[in-house]
Amino acid sequence: MAGTPGTPRVLRAMNDRAALDLLLEHGTLSRTRIGKLTGLSKPTASQLLARLEAAGLVLATGTTAGRPGPNAQLYSVNPAAAHVAGLDVNTERIRAAVADITGRTVGSFRLPTPHRRAGSAVEQVVQAVDGAAKAAGLGRTDLHRIVIGTPGAFDPSTGRLRYASHLPGWHSPALLDELAAALPMPLEYDNDVNLAAVAEQRIGAARGHDDFVMLWNEEGLGAALVIGGRLHRGWTGGAGEVGFLPVPGTPLVRNVTKANNGGFQELAGCNAVLRTARELGIEVPQGSLPDAAATLLRAAAAAQQDGAEPDGGPYAELLARCATGHAVGLASIVSLLDPELIVLAGDVTVSGGEPLRALIQSELAELAVPRPRLVLGAVEMHPVLTGALESALATTRDEVFDTSR
Repeated sequence: MAGTPGTPRVLRAMNDRAALDLLLEHGTLSRTRIGKLTGLSKPTASQLLARLEAAGLVLATGTTAGRPGPNAQLYSVNPAAAHVAGLDVNTERIRAAVADITGRTVGSFRLPTPHRRAGSAVEQVVQAVDGAAKAAGLGRTDLHRIVIGTPGAFDPSTGRLRYASHLPGWHSPALLDELAAALPMPLEYDNDVNLAAVAEQRIGAARGHDDFVMLWNEEGLGAALVIGGRLHRGWTGGAGEVGFLPVPGTPLVRNVTKANNGGFQELAGCNAVLRTARELGIEVPQGSLPDAAATLLRAAAAAQQDGAEPDGGPYAELLARCATGHAVGLASIVSLLDPELIVLAGDVTVSGGEPLRALIQSELAELAVPRPRLVLGAVEMHPVLTGALESALATTRDEVFDTSR
């Protein structure tokens, strides 16, 4: 904030932000309620609301008519104060959404991108952004900020995407400059698993936790590390790339970037689930590898919960082997980081539900000294996209709600 701490200008800005955060949390509040929640006097609360209304940050949205006592004016954050966009990129599609400053999604767009030709990433991103903005009744220039989630990470020293050789068209050294030239607003980039962890920390299973690991299991296996309330990205952005983590039970793979297999991924990823199912004589369903693995684990969990399978049946064995695979890799992670909490996320692992979670917790207790609590991810709808929007909103609110300038 501009100004000297403790000056009237800075104190007003602090009160303004406190009131705006309360309005975001509660939706609508009266002047009296804002005064009670902030500890401000009625005259000061009135001046604050008048100031925020004049700045276009709050709106008068009705009264408390129909409730006991005299009618009181209600206020809410002006949703049109700013808009942000989030993008979730993978090899098959780009999913985009636009949210207003309150966090409400007001437009979304899905752009299929199979067999994307090299060099087309900028065109595809712009098309996805424009599609989401149009769905929201906005133009590209109405967006305050965009956060893009991709597999891998952009190396801060080179600007090149690393750890994601399977994402065609995203490896040009000029890509970030070309995107910045094509889109007239601040752009930020983050790893898709990191953004899913942002969603879990802000609105999901890790809310209120400053130290946790999120293990993500879908197309690939990855982790997000939150230490002291902040994401740890590593020197090149590669913190959490645990798919090739050497673990017992798999061959030691050298030149892992070329081999593209082995390690933790082969022990607990979707390939491992399908391989184990075949060994146990379970029919593997059609579909993509992660979808087929999720279907199998969902059926196995249902069989356990419904008592439809006798003890020692193939579905029970599938869950047991899957749990051991997860726990072996997690044992190395928790021995190093000693997190308070582990969030099991991604459709493959989450499909195993509580039966799989409980088995992983039990196995991990035997393999590692630290014993963090394990929970299932709670953000069910598009967690990467949700995290991108939450990340964009956090920065945008700091900028837009700063009334000290």
